[in-house]
Amino acid sequence: MLERFREYLLGKALVKEKYIPFYLKWVADCYRFNDVPDSQPLQYEQKQLFLKHLAKNHEDWQVNQAENALRIHDYYLSSDQKQQAGQEVVDRWFDLENKTTVALRLRHLAYSTERTYISWLRSFHGFIGDKNPAEITSRDIQDFLSSLAVERKVSSSTQNQALNALIFLYRHVLEKDLGENELNAVRARRRLHLPVVLTPQETVQIFDRLAGINRLMVMLIYGCGLRLHECLSLRIKDVDLERNTVIVRSGKGDKDRRTVLPETIKGDIIRHMTAIKSLYEEDRRRNLNGVYLPGALDRKYPNAGKEWAWFWLFPAKSLSVEPRTSIVRRHHIHPGSLQKAFKTAVREAAITKQASIHTLRHSFATHLLEKGYDIRTIQELLGHRNLQTTMIYTHVATKNVLGVRSPLDA
Repeated sequence: MLERFREYLLGKALVKEKYIPFYLKWVADCYRFNDVPDSQPLQYEQKQLFLKHLAKNHEDWQVNQAENALRIHDYYLSSDQKQQAGQEVVDRWFDLENKTTVALRLRHLAYSTERTYISWLRSFHGFIGDKNPAEITSRDIQDFLSSLAVERKVSSSTQNQALNALIFLYRHVLEKDLGENELNAVRARRRLHLPVVLTPQETVQIFDRLAGINRLMVMLIYGCGLRLHECLSLRIKDVDLERNTVIVRSGKGDKDRRTVLPETIKGDIIRHMTAIKSLYEEDRRRNLNGVYLPGALDRKYPNAGKEWAWFWLFPAKSLSVEPRTSIVRRHHIHPGSLQKAFKTAVREAAITKQASIHTLRHSFATHLLEKGYDIRTIQELLGHRNLQTTMIYTHVATKNVLGVRSPLDA
């Protein structure tokens, strides 16, 4: 311990280096006098007894130097204990983060959800500081969410996303429960936003400004009402060319559903499959790892990832490292490349609406509704659990407002 104290005196430059041996001597003599370990803080009375004993046969300046040495040593022990306690808290939060990751993977949640929840956990840790995770209360969560709204001015959906991450931590990691009244008190009320919808003419203008795989993916998303991730995650076996259907597996809410495959792009799909078959065969010749399989399928069927049926419909050109297992394999196309191409096409088409890839899904539902398809059918095609979610498209469908005539026109 005295060696560490010597390094502390050197590092902080609290005394001149030539005096450090004397400071160490006074501290060592005091601890020997009181017969206690030098890692234990001394009581005031213990130090005074030693100084009185020292004054009997030492000069005053030596007694003052010893007193100063004991005072610095006390401060050193106090700061060292605080540092150790702080490190223990850091270790607890690191352990909590690992436990949260394990809990997320046990429930087979998407990797994007895992990254989002861990990110909110770290933000929450930064907000409450060095508080022990076991001492977290619902008040801490309320204060954190309030800071998001007041200081960072996040939207209600972002605020609720942070709340969902903390509820998961509370229930599945800390094994505590938040009452319904507490949840209702902190959950932000979401504003009702009408979805942005493209006209059929605008969708065609966007298609005309895209080429190759980007054009095919955008047409498939619009023609099937897919989410971006659902399109990218399609496998060869998910496209039934004979029945004109597309199977969406493990969509939002981990639900499977069936949707319609547009006749218009069947020929393009067939040609695309022929083109990527050569990429698949090249992977097999190089004996690369098979594609990623969900759940425990890779253990149950070890060679399934190398089968053509499981190959990505839209594979990436280059190999990548799987983040959870660090296995090098071929993944599907990165969403950023399609999003960038779509934004460019919207800008070139001079469309002023705030359109994104997801706007195509909104347009799919709205255009079907305008053509007279019933809301229940559209709900099934979209994979909505609640009919009220699908009903939002009745507010933007043209046929619902054509019967209203402005009084100005009269």
